Amino acid sequence: MSKLNLDPALVRQARELATAAGEPIVRLARTHTTVSVERAVLRLAGLDGADEDGMPWVNRLADAIRETTGLEHGVALPAWDAMVTGNYPDLRTLAMDAAAGKVQFRLPGGEERETARRAAGRFVEKGLNTIDERRGERDRLLASIGDPPKPWIYLIVATGDIYEDIPQAQAAAREGADIIAVIRSTGQSLLDYVPEGATREGYAGTYATRENFRLMRAALDETSRELGRYVRLTNYASGLCMPEIAALAGLERLDMMLNDCMYGIIFRDINPIRTFIDQRFSRQVHARAGIIINTGEDNYLTTADAVDAAHTVVVSQLLNEYFAHEAGLPDKLLGLGHAFEINPAVPDSFLLELAHALLIRELFPDAPLKYMPPTKHMTGNVFAGYLLDAFFNLCGVMTDQSIILIGMMTEGIHTPFLSDRDLALENVRYVRDAAGRLGESFVPAPDGFVAERARRVLGESIDLLKKIGADGLLTAIGEGTFGVTRRPADGGRGLDGVIERADEYWNPAISELEASQ
Repeated sequence: MSKLNLDPALVRQARELATAAGEPIVRLARTHTTVSVERAVLRLAGLDGADEDGMPWVNRLADAIRETTGLEHGVALPAWDAMVTGNYPDLRTLAMDAAAGKVQFRLPGGEERETARRAAGRFVEKGLNTIDERRGERDRLLASIGDPPKPWIYLIVATGDIYEDIPQAQAAAREGADIIAVIRSTGQSLLDYVPEGATREGYAGTYATRENFRLMRAALDETSRELGRYVRLTNYASGLCMPEIAALAGLERLDMMLNDCMYGIIFRDINPIRTFIDQRFSRQVHARAGIIINTGEDNYLTTADAVDAAHTVVVSQLLNEYFAHEAGLPDKLLGLGHAFEINPAVPDSFLLELAHALLIRELFPDAPLKYMPPTKHMTGNVFAGYLLDAFFNLCGVMTDQSIILIGMMTEGIHTPFLSDRDLALENVRYVRDAAGRLGESFVPAPDGFVAERARRVLGESIDLLKKIGADGLLTAIGEGTFGVTRRPADGGRGLDGVIERADEYWNPAISELEASQ
């Protein structure tokens, strides 16, 4: 039952408006592809590795096909036609010859086209079957080892060296972390390729690679068995290689991936059209893999005022929900993000935070919401910061948040030490154990401050969705509606990787993923 007395008709209207605003973007995604979507098809089909310069073979092969036949029809037909007619034993051998200029690609017709389609379908089906097997592994481990109760405690590990990340992640799990997030090296989202192999050098994070995924997954499985509870692994499916990283996450059984429809646009200046096309494919893969996505609305409040811009968070969440559902993601995989970022000097700041958190919980009752800690107003006063994090943890348990990313009292000073993480875990453990059942007894006054604030934010969200529906979502992004940053549809990185589909475009991965929704 609603604690906020939200009008069901207004909630329905908000969702209908979000659908209307999102439908033109879905049509755009259905009529275009990107170089990363096509490379993801090759990865699902088993192509991995890189040349002596570190450039992945998927890039080399996709580039060679684009330079000859183009990618308007997809990468699959010309690639597998060349494999069949050239009697290549595998995709890597084909890619090596293609990079050397030894392959003449074409668009086959007639029976040769059908032969190429059948061959491509078999390869991609094998990759998707591997993702299904990995999902089955997770289900069996959850059944045999046990799933920790919510809220899940989420902690970031990021040294730059995967072999240093592993023992830190295992130590964090032993101290109570339920989710380990391996944050990516700064700038990886702007690379138009996925590095290969285990990496030992990264800046403020560790590179997202398939081998790094495999190593951390194996280590956390070992620790999960030791602790008797399944420890989840998170990384980032965002940036210019979003679809490829999503595919690798499914193949290596990651459990969560940061995957937001607008984060890369606003905070990494990646072209909006490229981002929306890539996120649709990546979410189809996540749906198949049973991966919970985490969206990035919390970031808006680091650049915009958390009180004045509260409704933009709700609008983005409603859009993320629509895009997720359209791609096949159910509510149980929709980890919508929001944050505790109101200036603590604002009168009634904690009540405002309660109102916002409770509103989002009631709007998305079946979603595993991810609640982010204060960062913008961490001043370097570690005592005040520790207290502010405790208030954040209290708000999280009172409003039944599903995933709580622990706050660090040294957030505004340096990359937190292991001892800082240990204290942060102690903070959230204490609040969760002491006040975990407080939410069932907390009911705000029907016409009191908290309920009135929540209803006001919902009303402002509806007004903004009406404007976006009239002007277009791409226009709204270009005007700086989200996070104050203006990102025009014809700007940003990666636009040259967007390709309009031909009438006979074919993508075996999309065909299978849509058939299984």
